[in-house]
Amino acid sequence: MSRSPHRLSTDPPTRAAPGLPLVVLATLAVLVTAADTYVVVLALPDILTGVGVGIDELQRATPIIGGFLLGYTATLPLLGRLADLRGRVPVLAGCLLLFALGSLLTATATGLVPAVAGRGLQGVGAGGLVPATLALVADRWPPERRAVPLGVVGAVQEAGAVLGPLAGAAVLAVADWRAVFWLNLLLGLVLAAGVVVTGGRRPDPLGLALLAVAGAAAGLQLAEPPALAEDVTLGLAWVPLLDGASATTPLVLLAVVAAGALVARSLTAPAGAVLPLRGVPRLLREVDVAGSLLAVVALGALVWAFAAADPATEVVAHGAVLLPVAAAAAVAFWLHERRTPDPVLPLSELRPAGAWGALLVNLLVGVALVAALVDVPLFARATTTPGDQLGAALVLLRLLVAVPVGAVAGGWLCRRVPPRLVAAAGTALAALALWAMTGWGETSLDRWTSTVVLLAAGLGFGLAIAPVNAVLLAVTGPAVHGSAGALAVVARTVGMLVGLSLLTAVALRRFTAEVEAIGSPLTLCPTSPADCPAYDAAADAAVLTQLHTVFAGAAVAAGLAAVAALVLLREDHTTR
Repeated sequence: MSRSPHRLSTDPPTRAAPGLPLVVLATLAVLVTAADTYVVVLALPDILTGVGVGIDELQRATPIIGGFLLGYTATLPLLGRLADLRGRVPVLAGCLLLFALGSLLTATATGLVPAVAGRGLQGVGAGGLVPATLALVADRWPPERRAVPLGVVGAVQEAGAVLGPLAGAAVLAVADWRAVFWLNLLLGLVLAAGVVVTGGRRPDPLGLALLAVAGAAAGLQLAEPPALAEDVTLGLAWVPLLDGASATTPLVLLAVVAAGALVARSLTAPAGAVLPLRGVPRLLREVDVAGSLLAVVALGALVWAFAAADPATEVVAHGAVLLPVAAAAAVAFWLHERRTPDPVLPLSELRPAGAWGALLVNLLVGVALVAALVDVPLFARATTTPGDQLGAALVLLRLLVAVPVGAVAGGWLCRRVPPRLVAAAGTALAALALWAMTGWGETSLDRWTSTVVLLAAGLGFGLAIAPVNAVLLAVTGPAVHGSAGALAVVARTVGMLVGLSLLTAVALRRFTAEVEAIGSPLTLCPTSPADCPAYDAAADAAVLTQLHTVFAGAAVAAGLAAVAALVLLREDHTTR
């Protein structure tokens, strides 16, 4: 049956529309977790030192970054489905608690394994917030009015790239890296409590008290603050009751007893239960467990193959193993989803061109965006700010500050112009700006025109955010908005990972060919090979050629995104 997207606004709601305070808190949660990603990049050298990894072993940082990406991406289909089955508030609160728990583990980590585990949990929590928040917006606003709030959510998410480094620098100026995660823990708990209260739930007071006791005891055991643990009297709380059994400290026992009491209370007092345990058996029957596991394996293998790769030497890491595993799991997932009555991903909802077109545009935008995020600072360090990390970051900031502005502007324009035209114009603007970067030379960043180009690129990327999400949510039903939002995030993340590896690999091959064509300093400067300006100039030109290649590839990806947006992002001709 054919239906207009605006028909969705008259469908019987599956749940009461959320209040504005809840949407605001969910959006703030997206900002906090987005900023955390960039804070960690800034603090990474200190984190490695703190968990016993030497500065000469930077390759071991891959699990800390890859663990977050793995948790962020691989569990998105499941979390999006849970948001549709059990509502947005439980998923938002649960993801914030997972983010808080991951922050606690990372803040107290003294080795690489607990740090990676903590970052993985943070990734799971952060990933689930975006689709649930997009679904909240779709619940509250009808299709013809939701583009602006979707633009605001996108703007806040992108603002994390700007605010994260600033917040991280401020924290690191007065404290060590662990303070970043203690702050994340506090913000996660406060936001989780706010989401529950504004979401209309009245939690069981006794259950909340037991949760607070269990959490505080576990946190104190892990943190082991010297002022308390080294005290003659208070320090007894950290002394094992049984010799050689570190798990028998009074704090551990208190955490276990409180957690057990919390489980019992949640089972016997389901009204407002802190842990919705009585609904777990029914939820397991409704959730496609097999499909969820296959999705986790497929996405996990794909993400790790690209996230763990060293672009200087390989496109993918362990490709002979991980890529076949990802492909086999993806095929098995597709076959399974076609047969199961309650799939984890609503593949049938993606039949409209607007749905799969939105995912394709997000994938291509991810390819183009990551090239700009990585190579603009590299270009700055290779030309006007050699060796100056801060200076290179400030150059990138010219692009980043325009993305949130473009996101809000894109949402506003969608109320007056068809979304496909807004998205196509934005991605075309980004493509033109990226192509202009292919002509940059040694002194281009010193000119005002480079600022115009960077602002145009950021504005173009931002303009595409709201219309793409608006079309995706307009052509899919309210009952699957959580899953649709999850797929949008997966598409963009996979685009960024794959794009970075492929574009870098192509650019490095071109760089190698350029260097081989130069010849040796002995040939160019036989009398002074150690001081050969001709060779140095040719090598510098080869570096610029490498960066120009990446910009060109990104421009092509953005151009393809513009074409896809213009042709596919239609809100009509929806087939059920």
